[in-house]
Amino acid sequence: MTTLTAPSPTPQVDHAAVARRAAAKNRRRVKSVLFHTVAVVATVVVLYPAAWMLFASMKPNSDIIGNVQLLPDVWTMEHYVSALSGIGGVSFWTFFGNSLLLASLSVVGTVLSSTVAAYAFARISFPGRNVMFAIMIGTLLLPFHVTIIPQYILFNNLGMVNTYIPLLAPKFLAAEAFFIFLMVQFIRGIPRSLDEAARIDGCGHGRTFWRIILPLMRPAIVTSSIFTFIWSWNDFLGPLLYLKDPSLYTMPIALRQYVDQTSVSDYGAQMAMAVLALLPVMLFFVVFQRFLINGVATQGLKG
Repeated sequence: MTTLTAPSPTPQVDHAAVARRAAAKNRRRVKSVLFHTVAVVATVVVLYPAAWMLFASMKPNSDIIGNVQLLPDVWTMEHYVSALSGIGGVSFWTFFGNSLLLASLSVVGTVLSSTVAAYAFARISFPGRNVMFAIMIGTLLLPFHVTIIPQYILFNNLGMVNTYIPLLAPKFLAAEAFFIFLMVQFIRGIPRSLDEAARIDGCGHGRTFWRIILPLMRPAIVTSSIFTFIWSWNDFLGPLLYLKDPSLYTMPIALRQYVDQTSVSDYGAQMAMAVLALLPVMLFFVVFQRFLINGVATQGLKG
């Protein structure tokens, strides 16, 4: 005798839930499209001046000012030849070497002085520490232009004008309050138990700083190095004030020499020089950008 089984009931489809999921998926898709559209537009706006400078360096001089279109009608590389030959009897590589020397020494001075000062503020108890730290932070509110005249008078009386000493001395004397503050905050995130363990092993402040704290500060050090290099490379006012000899000029000062309101200005060579001056900064940033992100995002070890 054959037993008949009842057919299983057909599952009911929740059309309302399906509609909600479809609507949520469409909203996410629309948000994604809007986000990427805004990101692309913002990228174009930000990069357009750099693209214009690049293409302007390959235009004839007559088209740089009179022609507003992005791509040149006539392509030429003569401006790069002119820029590489230098100006005023000084070669391009002299300007480049001067900027590289100043930027490299600025990085060394800032890292050495800021790390030591930050360790003192973060780990060593001494009379007036909090007051001195507050005064140092207060200098961030003091515009650079306020100190220009006193600094120039000081270095002029010491016979240091027309040398790199006025540009480098503050870097080695822990005068960069921003980087000291950054490193102090980073060191405060490192557990003090590491210091105590080092002290039990007989380490003083010097060995504790060199063997324990400094290796852990690499993200903050790299971040400070990147900003110091870029700021020093792009500095215009400092070299303009203190350097008188054209053989000591840096890249920003050399760029200014191509524009003369009393005679013919070589805008094409200036654009080419600007492109060449931008390449080291871009290369430096691309190489160390992951360290920059880690340095900004990391606040030390969490105990």
